[in-house]
Amino acid sequence: MKALILFIVFSLVTFIGVLGPSTLGELGFDSVSVYAATGDRASGRTSGKKSEQKKKTRRVPTISESIFKKLGTAQEFMDAKDYVSAEQFLQDMLNRSKKYNGNELGNIHNMIGYIAFLKEDYKGAIYSYEQVLAQGEDVTEGLEVTTLYTIAQLSFVVENYQDALDYMETWISKAENPGPEPRIFMGQVYYQMKDYPNALKQIQQGISIAQERGTKVKENWWALVAFLFYEKEDFQGYTDTMKILVKEFPKRDYWIRLAGIYGQEGQEQLQLNTLQAAYAGDYFESKTDFTNLAGLLMQREAPYKAAKVYRDGLEREIVERSARNLQSYGQAWQLAQEVDEAIPVFEEAAKLSDDGKIFERLAYLYMEDDQYKQCVSSADGALDKGGLRKMQTMHIVKGMCLYNQNKLKGARKSFVSCRSESRKDKDTNNVRICAQWITFIDRESARQAQLAAAGG
Repeated sequence: MKALILFIVFSLVTFIGVLGPSTLGELGFDSVSVYAATGDRASGRTSGKKSEQKKKTRRVPTISESIFKKLGTAQEFMDAKDYVSAEQFLQDMLNRSKKYNGNELGNIHNMIGYIAFLKEDYKGAIYSYEQVLAQGEDVTEGLEVTTLYTIAQLSFVVENYQDALDYMETWISKAENPGPEPRIFMGQVYYQMKDYPNALKQIQQGISIAQERGTKVKENWWALVAFLFYEKEDFQGYTDTMKILVKEFPKRDYWIRLAGIYGQEGQEQLQLNTLQAAYAGDYFESKTDFTNLAGLLMQREAPYKAAKVYRDGLEREIVERSARNLQSYGQAWQLAQEVDEAIPVFEEAAKLSDDGKIFERLAYLYMEDDQYKQCVSSADGALDKGGLRKMQTMHIVKGMCLYNQNKLKGARKSFVSCRSESRKDKDTNNVRICAQWITFIDRESARQAQLAAAGG
């Protein structure tokens, strides 16, 4: 069971999705603009809400009209997706950097950084954005805050995790009313660093902020929390989180994981209840979903319910009609005392089986149900396929069923075979039983012969 849970947990990490260059949009780069406009995500502002504390407005140097026009020209190149020309134009501007104030330089470096980002030159982008920050208070607070946020995310992409944390912490200290996303981001960074305690702390902080604001907590946030709880072997925390996932984002994987942890902790009834709820909600998708539930129902002495679960899985072609699965299905009907349902299932299973064990079970069933002809046929199937623990016992069953059809000659032959097999196995008990049957049949044959002669 532990191996299963571990598999489940590692599949959970795959679902979370480790952020990288292919997922830059999820990191907020859609908010990066040439002029680093202070969008809600990067600035930390909540739309429609004012900052609780009014900050002193930063006085920055004014961008001259000529520089503004040149930045506009660079923007036109970029709008036309002529990034080579845009970059060359901006670099030419930098060559005359002594003429520019800090605000002008900051905007030039910001545009160059954005071009590097578009080229997926993330280290180059980081360098340019750092030059924006190097201008200190000569750049607007909006540009500074947005740049901090951007560098943090880019540092994550290039796996400079400590830089990502440092820049994000600085951003949080400067941003107005930051939301939950920065803490979630830092949690993901710590996760990549395998610092799971701090990862959990940051994610939980982010979730708390979201809950305080009445905003919905994202599914992958809870999923990461569940993984982190499991890693620290806090199974109660893991269980509680999985309950949230089941409630808020009901899907098959979460139901199965919740049932799995209950099973691992020895809470079989809760495990059964969870699987039954998942089944009732039509969340079952795999063979093991059906067979695990059916198996638990069998353990709880509910074979009739187990049989119905097996039947559903087979009819939906999710559970394969293999000898093993059909045998379990038939056994459920048998234990539910539904022999008429069990027999055709065992017949199908026996034909698919590599040995005669299922035919052996059928022979006993037919004998108990007084279907002696079918009993003999199943016994023959068992003997032909072999693989039985004791061949002699099947000869006994066959002999008894033949006797009950008054086929004394065939019955005697079966008991002779039984005696022979028993002697090979040094099975003295069955040697004695088969010998008694042979004597009994010989006497009965003689009696019937005498009656026939007298009648003749």
